[in-house]
Order: sequence, then structure tokens, then C-alpha cells
Amino acid sequence: MELRDVLFLAAGLLPAVVIAAPAEQAQRVLNLQAVSQPGASAPTSEQPPQHQHQHQHQHQHQRKLHGRFLHITDFHPDSHYKTHTSTAEGDACHSGKGPAGFYGAETSDCDTPHALVNATFDWIETHLKDSIDFVIWTGDSARHDSDESFGRSEKEVVNSNRLIADKFVSTLSDRGGLSIPVIPTFGNNDILPHNIMVGGPNKWLKWYTDIWKSFIPEAQMHTFEQGGWFFTEVVPNKLAVFSLNTLYFFDRNAGIEDCTHPSEPGFKQMEWLRIQLQFLRNRGMKAILMGHVPPARTAGKQNWDETCWQKYTLWLQQFRDVIVGGLYGHMNIDHFFLQDTRDINLNYLEKGTKEYEKHVRDKKKKHRKKHRKNQAANIQQDGFSIWSGADYLSELRDDWAKLPKAAVRTISGSDVEAEKKKKKKKKDPLGGEWAERYQLSMVSPSIVPNYFPTIRVFEYNITGMEDSPTWADVIRDSKPGRQRVGVEENGQQHPLDGILDEDPEFDIDKKKHKKKGKKGKKGKKPKDPYLIVPEPPSSTAGPGPAYSPQPLTLTGYTQYYANLTYLNNDAHDFTKKLKGFEEELSAERWNEGVHKGKKPGHKPKPRPFEFQVEYSTFNDTLYKVKDLTVGSFVELAYRIGHVKTKSKAMTDRTEDTEVEEPHEDDTLDVDTDESEDDDVDDSDDDDSELETEKHGNKKGKKGKKGKKKKNKKKKHNEVWLHFLEHAFVSTMPKKDLKKL
Repeated sequence: MELRDVLFLAAGLLPAVVIAAPAEQAQRVLNLQAVSQPGASAPTSEQPPQHQHQHQHQHQHQRKLHGRFLHITDFHPDSHYKTHTSTAEGDACHSGKGPAGFYGAETSDCDTPHALVNATFDWIETHLKDSIDFVIWTGDSARHDSDESFGRSEKEVVNSNRLIADKFVSTLSDRGGLSIPVIPTFGNNDILPHNIMVGGPNKWLKWYTDIWKSFIPEAQMHTFEQGGWFFTEVVPNKLAVFSLNTLYFFDRNAGIEDCTHPSEPGFKQMEWLRIQLQFLRNRGMKAILMGHVPPARTAGKQNWDETCWQKYTLWLQQFRDVIVGGLYGHMNIDHFFLQDTRDINLNYLEKGTKEYEKHVRDKKKKHRKKHRKNQAANIQQDGFSIWSGADYLSELRDDWAKLPKAAVRTISGSDVEAEKKKKKKKKDPLGGEWAERYQLSMVSPSIVPNYFPTIRVFEYNITGMEDSPTWADVIRDSKPGRQRVGVEENGQQHPLDGILDEDPEFDIDKKKHKKKGKKGKKGKKPKDPYLIVPEPPSSTAGPGPAYSPQPLTLTGYTQYYANLTYLNNDAHDFTKKLKGFEEELSAERWNEGVHKGKKPGHKPKPRPFEFQVEYSTFNDTLYKVKDLTVGSFVELAYRIGHVKTKSKAMTDRTEDTEVEEPHEDDTLDVDTDESEDDDVDDSDDDDSELETEKHGNKKGKKGKKGKKKKNKKKKHNEVWLHFLEHAFVSTMPKKDLKKL
């Protein structure tokens, strides 16, 4: 097949740039009675009662942009969940007697009761509906296959997703229909067998085309049915959200190969993304990328096939003037990571190269090993046990410890000019003033209470757009599926040659791969005719919204969590005082949770449900990020990765008074012994950090050399412990965090 034929085929799968078609008024309402309040009974999936709106709009009015949106992920609703059943493996909150709470079994591997699903949507309707512009929903809306007595079926998985989709429609609709766009995506548990999705069209894509018909733009329905990807202009002509089908990048998906062969769905999705991002660039628009499985890549954890990671990172680098950021779910822990563009190696993307052939061999070996381990028994492979999660986060920290010292330069604005002068003599280690060497991915924690149920509300800059038409305004003023915005006349993109030579800022570091011949030459045009490298930003273009504060830049987020220990109102009846996670800190595959083995002696008496603020990047006194630009997180990663060599008398960290605290009597941090805090470095003011960096290496080495052997225990800085605390959604005492 010639390149022209491949591009023609791809063009047939790629829609012209469109805005969302009018959403249908919900014909089905999520038939789950609001069991979020005490006294109501949990419904069954066979005979669900009708849900009623509490806040029905009496008249239509034009919505305004608020500069806020909701990210929510990993519901995992379980219709078999029963209150006060056992959290043990084999029972899975379905049977036996134990501590499974009314709203869920926090810190366990049980899935989500309908009570928590309903309470969450009720809270969104009351507190967020009228103040957000769109919703990013990153998948996994079916339960895990964790109980042999209740095996999953295709019908159950489809119905579970349909219920959640209908719940979004009923919650976010007014008399005119859906008033806020929702952008969904596939989770690895939203299909059977889990993790495995072959190329489209297939039955799952057909089913989800129907389930999500209120969310997918009408003109993209056919494309979605072919591959499961689409985008929505959430702010018409300004901002689009791309729903990536990350199952076609997922390393655990045995139904696909890579992102290099033109016949592979991962290759087709990357081509679609490349062309659509170029269309957005031509229109002066920006894009948020989102998906279920994040592109995590450390020494011990790699979620994506390497060829997909390489191409994705290359795409983000070339479209860094267009992309606002990347948001993901799946892993259940709150964290972020940086992608380093110096890890881009085009040899992974060209068949026949040494790197590519080694990758193929390693992948086959890896899949054979996984098959022998019987993946069906791997219940909790979506997220982590506490220990495995800590190992992964420690690997991230090890990577961040290698960040260049220049990462802290913007803490003090006085260093910027000095850095610019240095740049003339030496290549900037961050990729310029805006740290364009790096890319940022943010992973939100989940609704399923592996820790505490969590949602995240982002804010973004809408300067100059306050009166812009909203998604609802535009679709209600247009005919169904007819309006097309900003489409180029021929609707095509021509092959882009010579890109690497034309972009001096784009540095593909192949030095460590150039042992033989010319294969490792930096900037060499690819030989593979199917590999089309996207155009870089114009030489006159400034940094994009992911790097420089500007309209559509993400300015911060507020994270809300539900303290189920307090809300379930069961812990007071447990006869044995909890001592933290000592018994739970194990490498066991199944986690029974902090209330392991407890048996409440009373009927459920849950408290009224509420989310409360866990933390906010706008006033977090330890994170101290100005915004959600890459540079801000490069600085934060550097501070997490480095233990300062200069110490002083330490004081207990004071939480920001503007952030609502957990209910003191029911927090999981029940052991308040702080006797071990003397090994924590919380002297984290800007001046001392900069002083350490300016004078640091020699002084640090001297201090290390003089330290007595008995004091050579692992040292924690307070920012690292703060990061861990949020990673596990405030469910672990500090003394246990220091054991990780």
C-alpha cells in the first residue's frame, strides 16, 4: 500500500472539524433512587425506581462561561454491593459480615455502592452544575470482576455504563436538553474481557456509540464507531477536548500491536490526532487531551506501548502551541508526571531499526510472561496497593531528583535575566525560559473508594472570553449536525517534510542511541514513509497555554473528597481502636481496608453526604504552584525530588486555614503520635531553597560526609510527604507515609 492510499484511507475516517451536534433530551433517566440519604434502600439493576430532579430549571437562560470544569473518573459502580458485608477477598463487599459502609468501604478494594454514585451526582447538581463549563469523564464505569460468585457479563457492563451516562444527562440538563458538554472515554474495565479491545468497527464501539450519543458530535459518530475517539468544542471556536481511546495505546491490550503499523488502530488514532490538531492550529484554537490510561513511564511502570508513547510525546512537542494539558484517570492515586522530550527516539517508530526490533522482541516476551500469570486473577491491576503505589511514586521522585538546577530559577524572578544571558553561551537545560523540554500529565484520584472518593474542579483563564457563546448556545441555535466551523477548503493536510531541520528548538536526543552507523543521527528525517512528523509551531509563535500564562491556561484546581469514615458513621462501634495502616502495609494483591475484620453491631446510620475540600493549588502552602503550567510543575517536581542539605529547627506544618479540615474525630489519621517527625525537613521557604541551590553541592557533600553512620536513615522533605499524603487522598497517617 502506497503512502497516498494510506492517507486517503485515513482521511475517510477523519471528520472535518465540527462542533457538537444538539444533544437529545434524555429518554432514560438513571433509574437509581436517591439512596444517598439515610433511610433509602439500595436499588437493583433489574427494577430501579425513577430518579427525580431536585432542582428543575423553570426557564431557559443563556449560560455564561465560568472558567471552571469538572474532572471525574473511575466510578466502578457495583449493583451487588451490600452494606455491612465483609471486605475480605472472595466476599468483596457482596457477602459475609464486616465493615462495608453505606457509602463504600474506604481504603479497600471493594467497588462503589449505588448510594455513593447517587450522592455524588446529587452533590454535583447542587454545588457544581451552575458553575462549570464542561465535564471530563475518564472512564471505568463498570465494576471489577472481583467475585467468582458474580461474574461480569457484557450486558452488565453495558448497562452499568448506560446508567452512569444517563445520570450525567439527567443531572446536567435543563428544559432544552443537555446544557453542559460531557466528554467520556473508555476505561479498561468498560469492556470484556477487560483490557482487550481489538480494532474497530466492533460490537463495543457500536454499543458505546449509542450509550454516548448525547455526548458525541453527530458528525463524528461514524468515526467514533470506527475507532472510539472524538473531540468536542467545549468553548466553540476556542477550546476543544479530545477523547483519546487509550486502550489502543495500552500495553496490557493483547488485541493490538503498536502505533507504528498503518493497519493498527493506535497508528490510525495518532494520524487522526495529528491532522485534527493541525486544523485547530490553523483556526487559532487550543486543545485539552484526555484519556483513561495515562502515559506513565518509569523504570518499573510503563502503561503505554513504547511506540505509542514515543509518537504521543513527539506530537505534544510539535503541537506545544496548541495543547493546554493532558488529564487522565485509571491509577486511582493523585499525582502528576513529566514527559521529557529528550527521550524521543525516532528509531522506535521506524520498522527495521535496532531499537524497534528489540522493542518487538521485548513486548512478545512480556506478554508471554503475563499470560502465564493468568491475568484474569489480577483483580486490582488498575491502580496500586499502597506498597506498589509507593514504589511507583518513588521512581518518579528518583527521576525528579535528576532535574536540572535551573528548575528552581522562577521561584525568584531575579534569576530569569541571568538565565537568558547564560543561554547564549550554553544550551538551556529546560528547553528555554518556559521549560518546553518537558510535558505535563495530571492524574486524578477516583470515585471508587480505594482511598477516599474524590473529584477535581479545574479553573482556566477566560480573559477576553467572558461573553463568548457557550456550547449550549451554539448547538441550540443550529440545525442538528449541520454547523461546520472553520473547515479548510480541501479538508486535507499534506505530508510535512523536513520538519526536524526547520525547528532548531526541537531537540531529539539520540546521542545515547548512536552506537552504529547513521541510525542515531539527531534531526535526521525518518525513512519510514508512513511516519509523518507534524509541523512545529511557527517561528513567530509564542509559548502555548501549557507553558505561558494566557487565555485558556489552566490556573489551578480544587480537590474535593468524601471522608467515608465520618460519613458512614460506623467507626465508633468498632471495638478495637484503629492504629493506622500497620496491618495493611503489605504487598497482598487484595486490600481489605483500614477497618479490616471489624463488624459493626448496629444498623447503618450514615450521615448526610458531603464532599469537602482536601486541598487547593491556589492556596496550598507547600506546593506553592502559581498555576498549572509545565514550569510550575517542573519546579514542584524538583523540590519533591531534592532533600535540602541545610537543616534547621523544625516546626509542625500548619495547614492552610482556608481549606476545610477533615472531621477530627473520624479521620483515618487516628494515631497522632508525632514522635518520628524529627527526621522530616519542612524548612521549605523560598529563600532557604534558593540559598541551598546557590551554595549547595559542596556544602551538601561536606554535610553528608560528616554525618554519623547511625543517622544514615532515609530523609524526607516535607514537600515529598505532602505529595504522598495527597497521593493516597489523606487516608494515611504521616508516620506510615514515612515508612513508604
